[in-house]
Amino acid sequence: MRDKINDQARLGLMLEAIGNIVSFMNGTYRLEDFVADKMLCHAVVYNLQCIGENVYKLSREFIASHNEVDWPSIEGLRHVLVHDYYTVNLERVWYILTDDLPLLTVQVKALLNPPPQDP
Repeated sequence: MRDKINDQARLGLMLEAIGNIVSFMNGTYRLEDFVADKMLCHAVVYNLQCIGENVYKLSREFIASHNEVDWPSIEGLRHVLVHDYYTVNLERVWYILTDDLPLLTVQVKALLNPPPQDP
């Protein structure tokens, strides 16, 4: 039987997948270069799936208490990438990487290292 992964561990896995994407994207500054590199696209999409899967498995209590993150969109992207992969628009993926991923990175890091509570 597998151990249940808690919310903090899932956030850690999300941050790891984000780190993979950042590492894979190193030096890719144009949409045209991204779309032309099939291996890069597949690696990035896989890690986006991993992020979405971890969001999907976060506890409902955790999600409800941290509504500053757009959890439904992340989970929805996961469903498209996994179930409707043949409809994936790589230009949209590019904009998720350049516009949304930096904010998600900050949010996940903040949730992993919450500020101390006042006594």
